[in-house]
Amino acid sequence: MTCDPNFRTDGPSDRQARGKTHRITVCTACGGGPNDAQRMGNRLLARLADALETADCGPFEVTGVRCMAGCARACTVAFQASGKASYLFGEIDPDTDIPPLIAFAAQYAGLEDGWSSQGSRPAGLIGKTLARIPALPTSLPPVSPLEDPAQ
Repeated sequence: MTCDPNFRTDGPSDRQARGKTHRITVCTACGGGPNDAQRMGNRLLARLADALETADCGPFEVTGVRCMAGCARACTVAFQASGKASYLFGEIDPDTDIPPLIAFAAQYAGLEDGWSSQGSRPAGLIGKTLARIPALPTSLPPVSPLEDPAQ
C-alpha cells in the first residue's frame, strides 16, 4: 500500500454507530528522510493500516498527522476513542512493532474505559508509553469566571 501523510482508512462498524469511534494516529514527520516516502512515520502508517485490515481487533480509523511533538522518541503513535483514556507511544519501529500495536489495538477495543496498566500492555510496548490521558468526563461542570483579586 502506498501512503501519503494524509492517508486514512475508515470502516463502518456497530461500535462506531454506538459512538465508540476508535482512532490510531501516526506521526508522519517522524524518522526523517529527504522525502515523505522515506520517512519512518509514513512506512509505519502504511504497514499498520495494512495489518489492521486483516486483524480481528475491532474497528479503527487510521490516520496520519504531520507532527505529534514526540521527536525525541520517534516514531509516535496515539490511540484514542470516545469516552476512553488516550495513549501516546514513542520509539515505535515500523519494522518490528506492528504486532504489539495490533495486540494493543485489540486490547484497547475491548476495554470499556480504555484504562490499562503498563504491565497489561503487550510486551513490545513496555517502556514505550509516553502518556496515558484520562478520558474527558461525559459532562463537564459549568466553568465560572475567575474572580479578580483586585476587586
